[in-house]
Amino acid sequence: MNDPRTAQQATLAAARPVDLRTRVRAFEAELIAFRRDLHRHPELGRQEFRTTGLLRDRLVAAGLEPRVLPGGTGMTVDIVPPGTPAGMPFLAFRADIDALPIDDAKTDVTYRSTVPGRAHACGHDVHTSIVLGTALVLAAAARNGELRRPVRLFFQPAEEVMPGGALDVIKAGGMDNVGRIFAVHCDPKVTVGRIGLKVGAITSACDRLVLHLDGPGGHTARPHLTTDLVTAIARMAADLPGVFARRMDPRWGVSLVWGRIASGSAANVIPQHAELEGTVRCLELPGWREAPDLLHELIAKMAETHRAKWTLDYHRGVPPVVNEAVSIAQLEAAMTARFGAAGQVVVEETEQSLGGEDFSWYLEHAPGALARLGVRAPGDSAVRDLHQGRFDVDERAIGIGVELFAALALEHSEV
Repeated sequence: MNDPRTAQQATLAAARPVDLRTRVRAFEAELIAFRRDLHRHPELGRQEFRTTGLLRDRLVAAGLEPRVLPGGTGMTVDIVPPGTPAGMPFLAFRADIDALPIDDAKTDVTYRSTVPGRAHACGHDVHTSIVLGTALVLAAAARNGELRRPVRLFFQPAEEVMPGGALDVIKAGGMDNVGRIFAVHCDPKVTVGRIGLKVGAITSACDRLVLHLDGPGGHTARPHLTTDLVTAIARMAADLPGVFARRMDPRWGVSLVWGRIASGSAANVIPQHAELEGTVRCLELPGWREAPDLLHELIAKMAETHRAKWTLDYHRGVPPVVNEAVSIAQLEAAMTARFGAAGQVVVEETEQSLGGEDFSWYLEHAPGALARLGVRAPGDSAVRDLHQGRFDVDERAIGIGVELFAALALEHSEV
């Protein structure tokens, strides 16, 4: 016997994709214009005052109540449907709003950066436009009684600044009662209309360290009476990376690489100070967590051998972004349902990057996932990458991102 409720649900499910796409397209021209405005007026981390003002004004016009972060740039905004049970966790979406300190090398577009030495060369203008569009679509859905869960949207400053503006959002309470969080990042290697997904670590950790060695100094004729600091720093530079790697699980992909060494000013003088500076990169979260303590232990033993005093300035960058399997499954289901067709590939596997991403800080507080959003025009065979002055996108990616996020909130994500 046929259940009429089942038939009604099937009818609603069949109608929903067309209806949601129509709603997204109603904002598409505005969002592309918004993205181009941001692209013409890029702002560096924690200087995004104009960008913040534009976002605040548009969200207020949509009937929302954005909260600017204490630093004056970036904001969060909640969409809470009437009748939401107290304590129901938020589904969160994040955008980063800052630009890079490089020149815009594009000469063939009207929206080229008007600020010398500043460019949206990483796609943050696209991410911002997508989350703004998501806010506009979901605000209307909440008014219509279609949104069944609370949603929080982050417009985060300073992603390009280590350790990242995500910590500003978290400090301001942005992750309080967030049950799951999503973000996308432009990928010029993925064709528009597709996303790249990976369960587990999709970016890497990167920290910076400066090792200082000190001794009393002396004459090179009598190294036995002092601390031979040049030999000490040379042994540290040569031996520490290998010993460090042997003490870590090789599956974590941990590496220490030096970029600067400095000591001495004369051929016959043993110096009093020496420095080493480099980076630690880790593919997996456990390695990132263990690295500082292990380096302190190893340096202490090696410095004692050479009778050198030492200090280590270890600067945390970001942990790796570790995508949760359930969140990846929700992204795949939403993308396939919205854009998939017979024989059409809309979701592809992607590789782990050695770059850092401060979205990882959010995942210390709640499960979630970062997807790579295709922005490459179909048929484009040029080699393109992020952080280049000619970086640009196929702007159809904006509507795709909005529809994906809105579908997660309305149809696919269970917090």
